[in-house]
Amino acid sequence: MSFDGATRWVPADGGMRKVRSALPDCRGCDLYQDAEQVVAGEGPVRARMMLVGETPGDHEDKEGHVFVGPAGRLLDKALAEAGIDRSQVYLTNAVKHFRFERQGKRRIHKTPAVGHIVACHPWLDRELEIVKPKLVVILGAVAARSLLGTGFKVTEHRGEAVELPDGRTAVATVHPSAVVRSQEFRRDFDHFVKDLRAAVDLLP
Repeated sequence: MSFDGATRWVPADGGMRKVRSALPDCRGCDLYQDAEQVVAGEGPVRARMMLVGETPGDHEDKEGHVFVGPAGRLLDKALAEAGIDRSQVYLTNAVKHFRFERQGKRRIHKTPAVGHIVACHPWLDRELEIVKPKLVVILGAVAARSLLGTGFKVTEHRGEAVELPDGRTAVATVHPSAVVRSQEFRRDFDHFVKDLRAAVDLLP
């Protein structure tokens, strides 16, 4: 599937406040039709580190904030263990609306399609332009697809320094939701924290 994309809705100038006010009007793909609200990025506008997740989940869609569900709580714990203050990093998602399918009364997360990722990318580009982070932490395959293309495999390069197309340094790791679901939680949580520590070591 392909969509017109978000470009016409993304402010070409101004700061993050202008971005946040423009986001709810975006009709760049079809996800706005079913989601309760758009979920903007949060954090210091001049953060040295930006964390890019995949897409809002059920909790995020209802509350309107990034990483507030089970994956967010796990991320908070991992950040603390890695010596990262969440209040000092900018958190966002590659796709700004929740994609789901209904099972009875439940809304089950559904991975965004490539068309959704491509359509929403102009928002992420604008966030990078405004925040100007020294380092980007890529959380999961959807974020990796948005920032590095289809050829990049998180499982093969997690914890390694990679270069984004704009020359910025990044580190990829799994999405915290994968750790939440893991059958070997302690091993995978420790590996996740190790990746975050590797990111800290790369900060100039």
